[in-house]
Amino acid sequence: MIDLRSDTVTRPTPAMREAMYTAEVGDDVYGEDPTVNRLEERAAEVMGKQAALFLPTGTMGNTIAIKLHTQHGQEVICESRCHILNYELSMMAWFAGCVARPIATRDGILTWETIRPEIRPLGPHAAPTGLIEVEQTNNLSGGTVYGLDVLRGIAEGAAALGLPVHMDGARVFHAATYLGVPVREIAQYADTVMFCLSKGLGAPAGSMLAGSRQQMDSGRLLRKRLGGGMRQAGILASAGLIALEQMPLRLQEDHDNARSIGESLAAIEGITVIPVQTNIVIFDIAGTGMTSHDLSAELRARAIIANSFGPTSIRMVTHYDVTAAQCMEAVDAVREIVSKKATGYAAQ
Repeated sequence: MIDLRSDTVTRPTPAMREAMYTAEVGDDVYGEDPTVNRLEERAAEVMGKQAALFLPTGTMGNTIAIKLHTQHGQEVICESRCHILNYELSMMAWFAGCVARPIATRDGILTWETIRPEIRPLGPHAAPTGLIEVEQTNNLSGGTVYGLDVLRGIAEGAAALGLPVHMDGARVFHAATYLGVPVREIAQYADTVMFCLSKGLGAPAGSMLAGSRQQMDSGRLLRKRLGGGMRQAGILASAGLIALEQMPLRLQEDHDNARSIGESLAAIEGITVIPVQTNIVIFDIAGTGMTSHDLSAELRARAIIANSFGPTSIRMVTHYDVTAAQCMEAVDAVREIVSKKATGYAAQ
């Protein structure tokens, strides 16, 4: 099976499995798991922050960050296709008591110029702005990347108004690879950063939230409230350490594979591809006369899995467990299916 649904489907590497088997553990709720402690220290160092917190999921990390920065009844400015608004079960409302102020953009990238007019001051009518959130990379826009100048503009504008910035950096290491900079150069423009160990970096589970030490101390209590006290979590943290140290070094391979998929699909009549920057390929097949459901079903019959992203859109995500040859096999299958469909129309 060639699984291009997401980079969350990877299996632990042999090195991760060995590390998990031999992991030194303790009770993390008591702060006594040495492997978790090492992972948190290293994550903070890599991100250029004072401290970090190990979490079971990225959704929990974003939920905690929003709660740390806001008060009930405030708004969170975010891009209209962002993960916290579309894929996290309204946790900013359910847990933090906030509502989203979404801004639609062409490419999933907010700028200070688009943000500034949407900021609400404290007053008798509008809910005040409590937080600005950016998603690096933007998943639903095709893995698009915030440039450093754009992030700097947002950070400086927000600071001038006393507003915090949170970065949903689920795939921030992909952004660092694309920009060719250390990840801390991206993270410096946000007060808190969440990143996933299990997206792209290949760990079996886990995410990190990084920020100030005071924020992470408060975040640890919020993690407990959300059921995130994991006890002997060093078994997972050991794989997370390998994901953090080794797996970013190979992300360019995923980018190259994604670009190859995008370029090859764009050459098929009736298919339009969103420009590929990182490891996500989103393409529209409306011009082929097929629906995404139909194409996905045909692909699955050929042992290839890809997610529908709308009535005529499909997403393919490259990762550690798919090779360049398998990526081209998937493209060949799409070409064959579309050609067969076109031949059927001609026969009619």
